[in-house]
Amino acid sequence: MTDPVRTTTPSVTDPDRPDPTVGRKPKQTPLEQMGGASGLVYTMLPIVAFVLANASLGLTPAIVAAIGVALALTALRLVRKEPVQPALSGLFGVAVASFVAWKTGSAKGYFLLGIWSNVVLGGIFLLSIVVRRPLAGIIWGALNGTAATWLKDKPSRRYYDIATLALTAVFAARFVVQQWLYEEDATGWLAFAKIAMGYPLLALALLVVVWAARRSGKRLKAQDGSAPAAQA
Repeated sequence: MTDPVRTTTPSVTDPDRPDPTVGRKPKQTPLEQMGGASGLVYTMLPIVAFVLANASLGLTPAIVAAIGVALALTALRLVRKEPVQPALSGLFGVAVASFVAWKTGSAKGYFLLGIWSNVVLGGIFLLSIVVRRPLAGIIWGALNGTAATWLKDKPSRRYYDIATLALTAVFAARFVVQQWLYEEDATGWLAFAKIAMGYPLLALALLVVVWAARRSGKRLKAQDGSAPAAQA
């Protein structure tokens, strides 16, 4: 008569095994990668300072006010040890916009570069769909450190095509509205449109990008799970 086979159940946790979650930084949201909620406010302040100073003091003081506010915000981020890259990008954008306004001698020239950059960006995003490399997926993968295996999956590529079209629509809407206000010399409304159609409109398009990423991720996970079974 043989002894019954003894079975042992493995312990749920191994005290000697290091926890892989310890020390791991939480994944940043797209909003946090763009500078967080404070980044949205910092983007608006130089524009508001420019418009208010231009209305009461003229173009040159407006340029000085916009650059001064941008410099102050950059210094504030350094003091508070916040991410500096959004502030430096914003400072560069304010400096270039102010230079264009100074060269054109018109306050509305401050917004000219931003208006036409929408045409360039919209064209690039649209072209990426034509060449079957939708930029929404490529940028999302770069920000989140994921591989571009979705390019080989047609439904996944279609999801990112839709997301890229959403971003293209944002750039197109910005250009149409802001160019019309530029031609109407409506500097105040142009500033309002730049703020309202900036991050808020981009956030709506990012919802489509997140939807595409989740749909694609589910498909790729399902394919990875079925691969061993198919090979067996």
